[in-house]
Amino acid sequence: MTHKIVVAGCGGMANTWVDYALQRDNAEIVGLVDIYEESAKAMAAKKGLSVPTFANLSDALAATGATLVFDVTIPASHKQIAITAMQAGCNVFGEKPMAESYADAQEIVAVSQATGKRYSVMQNRRYLKQIRSFRDMVASGAIGTPGSIHADFFLGAHFGGFRDVMDNPLIIDMAIHTFDQARFITGTDPVSVYCHEFNPPGSWYKGNASAICIYEMSDGSVFSYRGSWCADGLNTSWESDWRVTGSKGGARWDGASMPYGEVVNPEKAEGFIRELARIEGGESWNGREGHWGCLDEMFAALEEGRPAETDCLDNIKSVAMVFGAVESARTGQKVRL
Repeated sequence: MTHKIVVAGCGGMANTWVDYALQRDNAEIVGLVDIYEESAKAMAAKKGLSVPTFANLSDALAATGATLVFDVTIPASHKQIAITAMQAGCNVFGEKPMAESYADAQEIVAVSQATGKRYSVMQNRRYLKQIRSFRDMVASGAIGTPGSIHADFFLGAHFGGFRDVMDNPLIIDMAIHTFDQARFITGTDPVSVYCHEFNPPGSWYKGNASAICIYEMSDGSVFSYRGSWCADGLNTSWESDWRVTGSKGGARWDGASMPYGEVVNPEKAEGFIRELARIEGGESWNGREGHWGCLDEMFAALEEGRPAETDCLDNIKSVAMVFGAVESARTGQKVRL
């Protein structure tokens, strides 16, 4: 099976997707699309691709016989690109977030189900050996039954461009990663959210660049998120700083190092502060990391005829966390998901 790929969106992020396709034996880029066609031509020249370029996706699909679309456009274009591609008979692999609203994301899922075409979403932060180790530690029962999970995200990201003028840059453009990670680490889904969103002094964003969220999860545990995209100083990793508290102990992951935990020593389970034993996360993940790891899974799923781990049918639950938080912040009320 050779995947004939049209790349939609030829900005900076497209480099990663194009480079991935070029190293894959059964993938062929057959067209490049950008609303500014000069960007598509520049990408073709940069990567040594002798392929046609287009200013819109429909023309590209009609001319190339593509079977797969890489959607690396801005979030506002994702719905139109995904639906156009699936209705034309193509599967879609796309950058997060799925869409700019929950209603748009639901519409994309409906089209995927109606057409039988797959739409898989890039959640590259699931594909790291450290987070796989952290998830395994939590799932193993080593710290007992999880009761709460906490993520801190503090970075001063000076992007310029569309993020600086978004209404909810942190929640919509970045927190999707952290929320999806929380679902992945715990194996649970969200039930409700309360969110307070704000824009602190010194922020260079037009919209709210900071937020605090409290989620109730499907197993009864609570997930708390504290984040800022305008925090210069004392930065966390891009993966956030995590703590899971369980009935027998706790686990920590700083987003960069291997995770570890502390559990109550069952032989000395007495006293005001119990004696604890340190446990270390094991390295069980042998796959590639980041974007390439996620793309490996997307292609494997397509070739095996199954939904990818980040198929839109699953990813919509992470999307619900995003737009539920935005709605809660807007209304000042807890939102059921």
